[in-house]
Amino acid sequence: MTSPKTSPEKSSLQSLSKAVTVNDNPFMKPIEWVSLLLLAGVILVVLPLVLDGFRLNLVGKYLTYAFVALGLVICWGYAGILSLGQGVFFGLGGYCMAMYLKLEASSVENTKIQSTPGIPDFMDWNQITSLPWFWQPFHSLPLTLLLVIAVPVAFAFIISVAMFKRRVGGTYFAIITQAIAAILTILIVGQQGYTGGINGITDLRTLHGWDIRTDSAKVILYFVNGGLLLGCILMAQYVKKSKLGRILVAMREKEDRVRFSGYSVAGFKVFAFCLAAAFAAVGGAMFTLQVGFMSPSFVGIVPSIEMVIYAAVGGRMSLFGAVWGTLLVNFAKTSFSESFPDLWLFGLGALFIAVVLAFPNGLAGLWREHVEPRLFRKAKGLAPTPTPVLPAHGAPAE
Repeated sequence: MTSPKTSPEKSSLQSLSKAVTVNDNPFMKPIEWVSLLLLAGVILVVLPLVLDGFRLNLVGKYLTYAFVALGLVICWGYAGILSLGQGVFFGLGGYCMAMYLKLEASSVENTKIQSTPGIPDFMDWNQITSLPWFWQPFHSLPLTLLLVIAVPVAFAFIISVAMFKRRVGGTYFAIITQAIAAILTILIVGQQGYTGGINGITDLRTLHGWDIRTDSAKVILYFVNGGLLLGCILMAQYVKKSKLGRILVAMREKEDRVRFSGYSVAGFKVFAFCLAAAFAAVGGAMFTLQVGFMSPSFVGIVPSIEMVIYAAVGGRMSLFGAVWGTLLVNFAKTSFSESFPDLWLFGLGALFIAVVLAFPNGLAGLWREHVEPRLFRKAKGLAPTPTPVLPAHGAPAE
């Protein structure tokens, strides 16, 4: 008795189910461990030794953008969700931290010359006589650290559930996130009395009594920033190598098949988007500490698109490439804008187009396709396997 034939669609569903269940890959391959150690060595050892305080603090600012690029690797590279509004979550995390720092700098002693002592100076300038209710939780540092993550993630959750439950995706989702970035920027600028307006929240001095303006504090914050970034890379690597990561890739390639296999596509998309928002929020909070202010100029459309370019240049499927791409683009931006400040945006657009057309997998793709094979061939060539020589006919073998 012959067994019934399996339909192609059922076979593909079975192979998909097997692909997301079986996991033979280690947490990190040897080349990935080497990449992690190389990145850690450059960030934590080489750059602090060769750069002065000003340049090191500048690199620290670049590394805060790398958090956003990491989130985009999970959200865009693996889940296939292109968000053009990641500056929203970067800004929300930064504003949460800035609100705590501003309240600490606005003690009654420091603001006794104001009409209403004990509130931020921009509130006093706008005739606000009491601290708004949504500022009250930021008197506490532990609660602030919780809200740095919770507020952006909650906002991302609301957006993603509203969109993905209705199966809104692709270009439409990218445009919606771009619109949200524009709306939030307008809201922050318009509510000057509560947010500081176009100037943002400035004159930040201490973190729980520790002066963050000194050179030694900036160096310490740089190492904290680098350590958190490496921790986020390991967290993203865990997601990437888990069953969840394989489902995200399958969802990106064949969303309908994943849905027909019984998985909640909307739920996985919500998770990926919220995780990217959490990474961006950590970067925003560290930006506020590293640079000393937060303004709406880091929330809008332009910075959000720049953050996508960081991930694209480094490689939207590579966690390490996203960090290298962020550093490369920002180093180029600083160098080029110092000489040609009016042409930098054109150069940035040309760079994005060149990446998409010439090497769509970014720097990581170039490394995997051209550098890695040559290195392996060279390593194998160091100890070549001797070729056996056959003896002549009738001669004894040696």
